Order: sequence, then structure tokens, then C-alpha cells
Amino acid sequence: MADAAISATVKVVLETVISIAADRVGMVLGVKAELERLSNTAATIRGFLADADGKMHSPGVRDWLKKLEDEVFKADTVLDELNYDNLRREVKYRNQLTKKKVCFFFSFFNAIGFSSSLASRIRDINTNFKRINQQANDLGLVTKYQIEAALPADAAGATTSRQTDSIILPNVVGRSGDESKIVGMLLTPSERVVSVIPITGMGGLGKTTLAKSVYNNTKIDENFGIKSWVCVARKIDIVELFKLILKSLTRTKVEVDDREAIVQEIRGKLGEKRFLLVLDDVWNCEPGLWSDFFATLLGLSTTKGSWCILTTRLQPVANAVLRHLQMNGGPYFLGKLSGDECWSIIKRKVLAREEVTKELEAIQEQILRRCDGLPLAASLIGGLLLNNRREKWHSIVQESLLNEDQSEIDQILKVSFDHLSPPSVKKCFAYCSIFRQDTELGEDELIQHWVAEGFVQPDRQNQRLMEEIAGDYLRILLQNSLLEEVEESWRTYYKMHDLVHDFAKSVLNPKSSSQDRYLALHSYEEMAENVRWNKAASIRSLFLHLGGGISADTNMLSRFKHLHVLKLSGYDVMFLPSSIGKLLHLRLLDISSSRIKSLPESLCKLYNLHTLTIRNNALGGGFPKRMNDLISLRHLNYHHHRAKFKMPMQMGQLTCLQTLKFFNVSQEKGCGIEELGTLKYLRGPLEIRNLELVEGKDAAKQAKLFEKPNLSRLRLDFRRKRGHQKSDNSDEDVLEGLQPHPNLQKLEIRYFMGDKFSQWLINLPKLVELWIEDCKRCSELPSLGQLPSLKRLFLNRLENIRSVGDEFYGITTNEEGEDEGRSRASGSSTRRRKFFPALEELRVAYMKNLVEWKDADQVRSTIAEEAADVFPMLRDLSIQHCPQLTTLPCSCKILDVQYCRNLTSIKTGYGTASVEKLKIGCCNNLRELPEDVFGSSLQRLSIESCPRLISLGVNGLKCPLPCLERLSIQYCVGLTTISDKMFESCQSLRSLSVECCPNLVSFSLNLQEMPSLEDFALLNCPKLIPHRFNGFAFATNLRKLWIGPFSSGDSSIDGFDWSGLRSASTLRKVHLEGLRHSDFLPHQLQYLTTLTSLNLKNFGGIEVLPDWIGNLVSLETLQLSNCEKLRCLLSEAAMRRLTKLTSVEVRRCPLLRQRYAPQRGIYLEE
Repeated sequence: MADAAISATVKVVLETVISIAADRVGMVLGVKAELERLSNTAATIRGFLADADGKMHSPGVRDWLKKLEDEVFKADTVLDELNYDNLRREVKYRNQLTKKKVCFFFSFFNAIGFSSSLASRIRDINTNFKRINQQANDLGLVTKYQIEAALPADAAGATTSRQTDSIILPNVVGRSGDESKIVGMLLTPSERVVSVIPITGMGGLGKTTLAKSVYNNTKIDENFGIKSWVCVARKIDIVELFKLILKSLTRTKVEVDDREAIVQEIRGKLGEKRFLLVLDDVWNCEPGLWSDFFATLLGLSTTKGSWCILTTRLQPVANAVLRHLQMNGGPYFLGKLSGDECWSIIKRKVLAREEVTKELEAIQEQILRRCDGLPLAASLIGGLLLNNRREKWHSIVQESLLNEDQSEIDQILKVSFDHLSPPSVKKCFAYCSIFRQDTELGEDELIQHWVAEGFVQPDRQNQRLMEEIAGDYLRILLQNSLLEEVEESWRTYYKMHDLVHDFAKSVLNPKSSSQDRYLALHSYEEMAENVRWNKAASIRSLFLHLGGGISADTNMLSRFKHLHVLKLSGYDVMFLPSSIGKLLHLRLLDISSSRIKSLPESLCKLYNLHTLTIRNNALGGGFPKRMNDLISLRHLNYHHHRAKFKMPMQMGQLTCLQTLKFFNVSQEKGCGIEELGTLKYLRGPLEIRNLELVEGKDAAKQAKLFEKPNLSRLRLDFRRKRGHQKSDNSDEDVLEGLQPHPNLQKLEIRYFMGDKFSQWLINLPKLVELWIEDCKRCSELPSLGQLPSLKRLFLNRLENIRSVGDEFYGITTNEEGEDEGRSRASGSSTRRRKFFPALEELRVAYMKNLVEWKDADQVRSTIAEEAADVFPMLRDLSIQHCPQLTTLPCSCKILDVQYCRNLTSIKTGYGTASVEKLKIGCCNNLRELPEDVFGSSLQRLSIESCPRLISLGVNGLKCPLPCLERLSIQYCVGLTTISDKMFESCQSLRSLSVECCPNLVSFSLNLQEMPSLEDFALLNCPKLIPHRFNGFAFATNLRKLWIGPFSSGDSSIDGFDWSGLRSASTLRKVHLEGLRHSDFLPHQLQYLTTLTSLNLKNFGGIEVLPDWIGNLVSLETLQLSNCEKLRCLLSEAAMRRLTKLTSVEVRRCPLLRQRYAPQRGIYLEE
């Protein structure tokens, strides 16, 4: 494995050497012949390497490879210095042009004098390469120039094939559900001759084990006349695949190589029987092979219902076989096991039938984290513990679980590693291990590191950026399950399983290599030790975390003179030494996890620097003056929130720049918006501020945003604090000139002071998200209704908008007339128009003058089409702080309406019955909810502070709410009725809360209708009668109860269903409220012996707590509040019975405060 890793390293660096040497031929006087010779010799060595991959068993070849490794790194360093010198001279000349206005430039590169010492070093490298070539010949190596492209490493002999068989292991854990699903699929009648199920997932998940379980299932034997198990385990051609199938059917070795003879013999064995073929551990993803294979397989029999199961780690393989057979659905993705299932495997391995020991229990969490759902990992860990004494278990886990005994895991990972192609992907994989285990890796971060390390070469044929090629490498690692993709609502990141990380780490700096080149150090002492042992010069990537500053030796970093990547971190790392400018080879500098607040001017001498990453808002004093000298800079990962932050002068000279988070327009020379014009490679997000300083459309056009197809997100900010007296037509001109490329996906416009928006807004076919905020003078909304990809729309503080009307939907005056005429002429319209066809989320807030919202019926009427769809995909609609809006159309899954004080109705009629979540608050004039809201899809309903709402539900009609999970009604002072029909068959209701509705008189409840209820609150509804709430004996899931006070009579509480509540064995918490004069507690409380928490509030007449509270033997917390006359707690005897009581909390009980002092477990508050 180590030799394969070194081979990959040499191949990658050799490509860099060949690339640079070829680029610089003819550019430097005096060394043209030497560079040509170097390029040719390196190409010859590349051919030898392909042959060497299959002869790593030879000590001579391994020794030759080690010597070659040293020489290619030396060559790379020399050529990189040559490249640096050329960049330095280019910057110097460019600066002279700026100062002296030089008009002519004659043979700039040919005029460069190249130092004799550097030329001499190239000659030495050529001499050494010549000797290495001769050694290759002596070892019998031959050049194979095309071998890497034609056959990956496994075909050249680097991989020992993993063999599997069909014998099932007993007691397979955690896969019964998967087995049942697949067996069910196989037994489903099919009209196809052959169908396929590809099972895919990372190595170690148990794909082969699952396939074995299915293969050996008794139902399969009953349904299929012939079964064949074929272990592929490597890339093979189609004839070899058919030979393996025939060997499986005949149980004898196949001697012939003639395809026709092989296929005919397979046909004879199959006959007309239905067969099941398992192809285990497949690696070929070439569509042509599978097209050829299945075409033949389909012709072998006419019997319908045969199946092929295929297991693979590569999703492209699964996709290829599905695509050829035109199967519906995707691959069968095998998931990880649960922690309990992994633990079951380990216990069975370690303990047999014994009880779990304390030694094993103590390390359970660490072991399960290590397993991470992989059954193979669990099995290997169990085996390791079984073969060691119990007293050693903890130390084994602590040091490094499976450190020396990873044979099976290593075998799995080695196969994946050997199949990675090109060699650069192997380097990218290994490099991931320089990050700590469980690091959440961003895509851009990984790619920028890979490019900085030289693992990615430019594509000179297709002109693709290196970052795009690196993105392909990332996808290869994902497809091989060597990295895991984790998607969250707001980001996507990647992580590496611990066992994969360990394997990658062994590959990154293999023991057989002459030097470590990638290091993560965690102290100044470790750094000093590397310098002391002369290791610093070989290091290419250094992750340095320091607990203290690096002021002890400011030249220490300069000793790592060949660094390509430097990542500095540590809370006390507060400055960057000026010696940073001596790191001529540096491509990536990351100081985002430090407290560095300024950059030295010497940083601007890093002409090779690709990526600079800084902690956001850190640079209070701005960038160094000569930032524009960083001629190779591709990614400036820095964001500053202040619009007054000064940008580097002449940023337009950084023509390689791809990542620029923000740009603050300034009137200073060299800081205008025109600097963006030459940055044609910008990609990702860009925020442009201070746009009010741009003088008109022509000036704005100089940013050339329309020519930047890779910008995905654009934010346009005008200055917030300006006069508001009149329309600013200049803003309209500027916005017009900032038209982006049609590829834009997200757009934000803020503080724009024009009357209307630019027409280019409707010409963004890929726009997914749009924010328009604080554009206070705009009187018209942009015409967004026809944007085909718009999914999320946010409108905020558009104070001059009065109507959501025709212009918003994209209906023009001419269109109205034309549509009406067509409708009259034809009698009906055959077209089905869609408005906002993709919109899923719409949020409108602080539109203080919004009065009208045109609904779907009005839109249809306007365009004279009955079949028009308005918001057909809308899921989430939020309307807040629109005080003038009176009517709101509703067509969504989630509706949230807040602080719309004049809203009187919510219109329905096109999709309201599908509402799943409805939340309404502070709508003072809302009198009723549409009946359609109470549909079978409703899951959550929350209404708060709607004082004119009188009734809730569909009066007199049954309105079953089978999906309702949560219902909350609060502070609705006018509410008198909640329909009983709402709660018939509420099988899913888990939480019900009705609070502070003082006029509610008609509301009853039978908990037998809601068996899932867990939380029930009925508070401060004094006109309700307690006996109307019953069925608590059927509330088998009830855990929390808040009730009271019901009426002015204390006796009313006795009418509550206490006997039923006594049967609620799951009840844990009761909150009971009385009235200010209440002088007794309901004695039925004493029978609720499962209570762990009791809260008594507003029992103002009680002087002493009854001793029967001591019967609540499970009580842990007792809370008392607003009991003015209560002068003592429980008697000592009662307290002794409460053995689990740990806390008594007292609030606003003045007599208790006088009697008791604060002590452990008793908390007294005013």
C-alpha cells in the first residue's frame, strides 16, 4: 500500500514538472534546451512508472521509486522558483507601466536573465533523471504511455482481488428489513425477461452480506429454478464476466476464451428456467459494457421474471445498469446500522451469552462512535476486544482502536484506493486525513487545498478551471464512499469515517517514503523539533495550532521554505510575522482560526498565492497597500460587514480571482466599480455595496456582471441613510446597468431608491431565490410571476407598495385585452397559464401601506382563463406587519399571519383544504376562519390574540382532523365557542392548549377520541364547566396537565374527571390553578401517585398544605406560587414519605419566606 501511495505521489508531481517545463520552454534565455530535455526525460519516466506499478514486489523497483520521489520533488521546487521569478518580474513590469506610462514592451520574457545557479540546478536534475532512466532499463522496466488511461492500477496488478462466496453467516443483525424489501421486489410478478437491483453503499456496510441473505432465502429457492453467485471484485472485460458466470453454473474452470462458445453453454445451463444472478462487488461503470452484457443476457431466455442483483460501492455502476434496462426508481442505497445494532454485534462477539461487564459498558460510547454504523467495523472491534484481556480494553480504545489489526478494513479500503483514477484522486483522498477526525469539510475548502498542493493540473484542451476538475475528483471520492456528504437545510459538508481517516493517514505520509511532507502540529515545541531535525524543508503542507504566540522566533516559519499550504490557528496567535514573504512557494494561507488582525506588507510578495482565508471582520485596518501584486490570487475568503471598509487599490489587476465575498464601491481612484470588470472568473456569492456612488448606467455597466456566468448569488446594496424626499432616478439607471448573467440563482436588492425595478429581473430563468428589502420608494412590484425557477421570495419593508396586483403576476394591460379577445373568439381557452410555477416559499413583512392582494379568481378573471394556476407549488406563506391588508388569499401548506390588525378574512377556493400548519396572531379584526381550513391535512393550528374571533370549527358539521398533532388557542377574548366536532377521531393529537379565553363557554372534550394526547392545558377560561371534560382513563399517553381555574365556585373543580385521571399511569406533571380566595386543594390529587412534578398556583386562601401530599411518593419537584396565606409546608411525617423530592420552589408566598430560610432544595423568591 505504501508503495502504491508513493507511486501516486510521484505521478502527480511528475505531471506538474512536465507541465511547468513545457510552459516555460522559450520563455527563459539560456535554458531552453535544458527545459526541453527535462520535459522529455520526465515523460519517459512517466511511462516507466506505469510498468513499475505491476512490479512493486521487487525490492529494486521499490528502491528505484524512492529515489525517483526525491528527484521529482527537487525538480518541482526548482521549476516553481523559476515560475515565481517570472511572476515577480511580471508584477514589477506592470507596476512600472502604471507609474511611467511606458507604451511599448519588447520581448518581455526573453529579456529576463535567468540566474546561473538555477540553470545549473536544472542541469543537475536532468543528470539525475538520466541516471534514474538507466536504472529503470536495468530493472527491466518498459514504458507504457497509455496504461494509466486504459487500465487503472488494479488491472496492472496492484490489487489482490477480494473473493466472496454465497454462504450466509448466521444471525445477521439489522438487515431483516432490507432483506424483506428486496425479496418482495424479486417475487413481484414482472413482464420483463430480466430486471436488476443494484445495491450500493460504502465499503463495510454489508452489501455482500445482504445479498447472501437474499440469495439463501427459502422463498427465493421456491421462485427461481437456477441461482448463480459471481464475485467480480475487479474491473474485467465482458468475456471474462461471462466466463465467471459459466464457472458459477458448472462449478468447473472455463478453459475456452471464445465468447460465442461460452454464451451458448450458459444458454444450455439456464434453459427456460427463471434465474437469479448475483454479481457481487462490481467496479465497471462503462455504459457500453453493460449495454452489451444485458443485450446478450436478455437473448438467452424468453422466460419472464428473472433477476440480477448487483452490489457495488460506485453509484455510477448502479446508474449504468439501471439506465440500460430502463428500470424505474434508483439504486437500493444500503444504510448504516443503528448504535444498538452495532452494540448487539459487539456483545455477541465478546460476551457470548454473558451479561455486559462494567469494563465493556465504560467504553460503549467510544466504540459505537468508532463503528459509525458499519457492521464490519463492529465485528472487527468485537474480535479485537475478544482477543485481549479486559483490563486492556480501555487503553486499546484510548490509544487507537484497530490500529494494528485492520486487515479486513484495510483490504476493503485498499481495493477502493487502488481503483481510484487518475493518481491525483488518490492524493486528494489521502490529503483529507491532514484534517482532524470528524472535521466538517466544505467543498470549496477541500478543492482549494487540493489545487494549492498541485494535485490538480489545468485542462489545456477544454479550458476548464482547476477548481472544476477538482470538483470531479470530489465526486469520485463520494461515489467510492470514501467521503460522506451531509446535507443540512443551510449547508452541505463532507466528512470521513474514522476508519477511512486512519487508512488515509497511513497513505498520506507512508513509512517507506523518504520524507514526511504533510504535517499537523499542535505546539511550538513540535514545530521547533521539526526544524531541529532538518525536517522543515521537506514539508509541503503545515497545519500549525499554537497555544501561544509565535514571537519566540519570527524566522521559524521561514525555515519551512517549501510550504505550499500554511494553516495557522490558535486563540493566542495574534500576528503574522513579516518573514511570511519568504515562503515563495506558498499557494494557500489560512489564518481564519487565529486572532490575527493585520497583514504585513511582505505578504504581497507571495506571487504564487492562490488562496487567502481570513477570519471575517478581523482586519480593522484594511488590507496591505500592494494587495494587487498577488497576481495569482484565485480565492479571497474574507467578509467584512462594514460598507466603509476600504478595498485594496486596483483589484481589477487580480485577473485570476474567482472568490470575492464583497466589494465596497468607493470614489477613490482604483476603488470604483469598474475594478470588477476585468474579474471575469468570479464565481459563487458577491455582495456589492455603496452603489449610490456609481454615476449612472454606463458606469454600472463597467462591472460587466452580465459577462460573469459563474456568479451564483448577487447582493446589491445602496446606501441606507439618504434623503427620502424625491425619487432617485440615478438608482434606477445604476440598477439597469448591473444586469447579471442569466445563470444567476440568488439575488438580493437592498435600499434601492428608484420608483420601479429594472426589466432584467424577469429575464433570470435560473433564479431560485429573491430578496427585495427596504426599497421604500418603489410603487410597483417587479413582474415575477413568469420566472420559471423561482422557489423563494422575500419582500420586506416596501413601504410604498399598495397592491399585489397584475404587474406582480406578470399580466400586462395589452395581454388583458388580447386574452379577452381570444376568449371571446374561441369561446374558451385551451391554454393553462401558470403564475409563479415553482414558488414554494413567500414571505412578506412590514408593508405598512399594502391594502390589496389579488387572489386567483381575480387573476383568472383578468386574463379570461378559468384554468390558470396561481402559486401551484406554494408551501410556506408568511405575512407579518401588514396593518392595512384586509383580505388574504390562501393557497399553501404552511400559513403564518402575524400583526395584520385590519385583516378580516382569509380567502379560500384553490387549495386551502391542503393546509398543514396554520398560525395566526395579533389580527385584531379577524372574525372567522374559512371552513376549508379544517381539512384532513391539518397538522398544527395556533391562534393567539385575535379578540374578534367568536367561534372555531365547522358548526354543526363533523370535520375530522385525523392528522392534527398540535392545537393552541390563546388570548382570544371574544371566543365563545370551539366546535365539539373538531375533536372527533383526532387520533394524532399530541398537544392541546386553550388558555386565557375569558368568554369561552361552549367547549367540551372526550379524551377517548384522542388516544395520542401527551400534553393538555386548559387555563384561565373561567366560564367553562369542568365536568364537560372527561375520558381521561383512555388518555394512555398523557404526561403533562395544566388546568384551572374554571369558575368562581371552588366546588367546580370537583366536577373534573379525577377518577379517569387516576388511571392515567403515564401522567408525570400537573399544574393546577385556583382563585385568589381558594382555600382547599382537590383531595383527588393524592391518588396521582405517578406524578414527578406538582405546581400549585393562586390558592390564596390555603394556610397549610394537606398531609396527603405525602402520598405522592414519586414527586421530585413541588412548586408553590401566589399562595398569600400559606404559612407552612408539609408536616415532617409527610415530608419523610416524599423520598424522591429534591426541589421545593416558592414564589410570591410571603408567609413562607418569613418562616423558612433558603436551604438546600428550597428556593424562595419574591
